[in-house]
This record gives sequence, C-alpha cells and structure tokens, in this order.
Amino acid sequence: MIIEVCAESYEYALRAEKAGANRIELCKDLHLDGLTPEYNAAKNVIDILNIPVFILIRPRAGDFIYSDEEFELMKQDIVKFKEMGCKGIVSGVLNDDSSIDIERTKELIELSEPLEFTFHRAFDVVSDPLNEIENLIEIGVTRILTSGQKNKAIEGLKLLKQLNVISKNRIIIMPGGGIKKNDINRMSFFKEIHGTFHNKLKDKIEI
Repeated sequence: MIIEVCAESYEYALRAEKAGANRIELCKDLHLDGLTPEYNAAKNVIDILNIPVFILIRPRAGDFIYSDEEFELMKQDIVKFKEMGCKGIVSGVLNDDSSIDIERTKELIELSEPLEFTFHRAFDVVSDPLNEIENLIEIGVTRILTSGQKNKAIEGLKLLKQLNVISKNRIIIMPGGGIKKNDINRMSFFKEIHGTFHNKLKDKIEI
C-alpha cells in the first residue's frame, strides 16, 4: 500500500519521509483544506526529498467553481511546478450544479502531462459520484482522492468500496479524510491512502 502524506511545510514533508511516507502531497493552509503552496517552499521540498512530491493546485478556499482569472492562474501554476520537477498534480474543477467541469478539468490534465493527475476532494461534493467516476476515467485522471462523501473516510467506506469495484483498475481510488494509523487495516483493499497522520498529543507522524 502506498501512503501519501499531506504536508504544508518542508519540515513536515521531511518528517513524513523519515516516518515512512511513500509520497507527499504538498499544499499550504491545511486549516482551509489546503491551497496551492508557495513556489519557494515547493522547490525546497521537491529538490531535497527522495520520494515523489505531488502539488495541490487550488487558488482559494471555498467552492471549486473558478473564474476565468482563477483558472488561468491554476494553469500557470501547473506549468511552474512541472518545471520544478514535481511528480504529480492534484486539482479539479466543478460546475455550479455540483457536476464535474469536464472540459476545464481535461485542460488541466493535458497541461499536467506526462505527470500523474489526482482529482481531489471536490469529488466529495459532486451530486452523482457513481457516474462521475466514469467521466474522470474517460478524460485520463490517474486517481480520485475522496472520503466517500463523508467527513471522514472511515465513515464513507460504503461508497469508497463501491467506487473501488467500479474502477476495475482503470483509476485509483485513494481514501483520504481523517485517516488515522489505526484505520489503515480497514483500508487494506485499497492500493493507496492519504492523510496527515499527525498525532497531536505526541506531536509526531504515525504511519
């Protein structure tokens, strides 16, 4: 199983690697559910870590319906982070009816190539997840990061399992959202999982 750790700083990313993480998703402002990281911070992480670093592309907090100006910034950021040497992009765009904006998301995927592309937890607010997974497969998404449309992935296991069956190895379903070390055994049928794995009481990463 691949363990992806969500990190908002170089220091946390380094601790995650030492703790056994297989991959980093780098962002900033986790209290806002993660935003696009600063360039300098990202370059440090990409240059120094020995494990793959994926970059979250999310220009602001709130919904996932973006203006033309925000969308152009997202595209510019993808180009910049690709030049830095990141190994994957994490992003996604929705329409105002809670469906996936296929055309804009496809544009981000094509701009990200040949890197892997993860459709992030915008998937957790789509109105028809069982249909949308097929749309994401069709446009070439590598994986979906999702909590099964619940606050915590452990609570969304029913939908996560459904998505995993539907995927038929055409796309990776990666549970994420409040996952703790003790939850990993219950997620054993997934190829990858995602979390911060931060034990606040002990102030360390537990994987």
